[in-house]
Amino acid sequence: MSRRSLAATTAALAVVALSALSACTSTAPPPGGAAGGGPVQVRASDTACEVSVTQAPAGNVSFSVQNTGTKVTEFYLLGTGDRILGEVENIGPGLTRQLIVEVPQGGQYTTACKPGMVGDGIRGPFTVTGNVPGSAEGDALLAGAVSGYKRYTTSQVEALVTRTQEFVDAVKRGDVEGAKQLFPVARTYWERIEPVAESFGDLDPRIDGRDDGEPGVEFTGYHRLERDLWVTGLQPDSNAMADRLMADIRELQARTAGIELTPLQLANGAKELLDEVATGKITGEEDRYSHTDLWDFRANVDGSQAAVAALRPVLDQRDPALGPVLDQRFRDVDVLLEGYRQGDGFVLYTALTEQDKQRMTQAIDALGEPVSQVAAVISA
Repeated sequence: MSRRSLAATTAALAVVALSALSACTSTAPPPGGAAGGGPVQVRASDTACEVSVTQAPAGNVSFSVQNTGTKVTEFYLLGTGDRILGEVENIGPGLTRQLIVEVPQGGQYTTACKPGMVGDGIRGPFTVTGNVPGSAEGDALLAGAVSGYKRYTTSQVEALVTRTQEFVDAVKRGDVEGAKQLFPVARTYWERIEPVAESFGDLDPRIDGRDDGEPGVEFTGYHRLERDLWVTGLQPDSNAMADRLMADIRELQARTAGIELTPLQLANGAKELLDEVATGKITGEEDRYSHTDLWDFRANVDGSQAAVAALRPVLDQRDPALGPVLDQRFRDVDVLLEGYRQGDGFVLYTALTEQDKQRMTQAIDALGEPVSQVAAVISA
């Protein structure tokens, strides 16, 4: 999971306008872009989010996001209520990342660059014109992929509700050791479906935000209770925080029941989950109090593999050589992670050496390369 104590997270598309948040001022967009037949060009600096066009026709919209600043950045396409339609994360200085998002319905959208990966971002309006059938309409394989992944998401959310209730009940009865054991188990189901869960920009920071000192951001959710359990001891408001977490998880369940996914969201989400591990979780910053990070690693890889598996019939038809490569790279990561098993869980992250972390980064990066090709195959 990424550092989300902000109001907006995962999966995007469309064309980005440029604008600034609060003190930032708008800048004229650079020439070129979608009108020329190529991707929309985005130049993301520490103070601006410049895009080549502010309008695109409905369908698949491609972005090429170049980080010209000094901070790691992210790029998003947001819909109504800050719902994330597509995103690309962890774009280091000097790097360029590609994003393809399916936007079949015309309307008003918002683009955002997030220097430092914090805050609401440098935002701009974006217009999608016209309407087109979704890619899954009339394509049995794509429709099957979406419906299959939707069933997977539903089952994971049901387990998330059950396990989080068990965790919350343990917190409220003061069973610290029981709650500690349940904490990484409950979060497994969140981490498996993180791209879908994070797409609700208001819920994600309440459920999964970290105490990163952002002004005006209340520290709630899993990680607030993690701190109470492992560091400070249960607080007078821990029970209230537990109830609030449970309410937010149930709201997530209600919202995901009606969510409509596109094949590209599955493909982008599979890569986002691996990026979470390779560039975020690998630092140990997420589960910083409990050091149960390897449970999250395992769950992120599981979620990525589930999304790829749903799309596999399409991949086998359109690029038969890609599937076997994906299979081998997932096996390589599985073997590595299973080497850190301890009972029904994993060793604490503090037990890993720098060499262990380096091996994990290399394996995840090697897997991420073929997974990054899935979106292009699906959108072809």
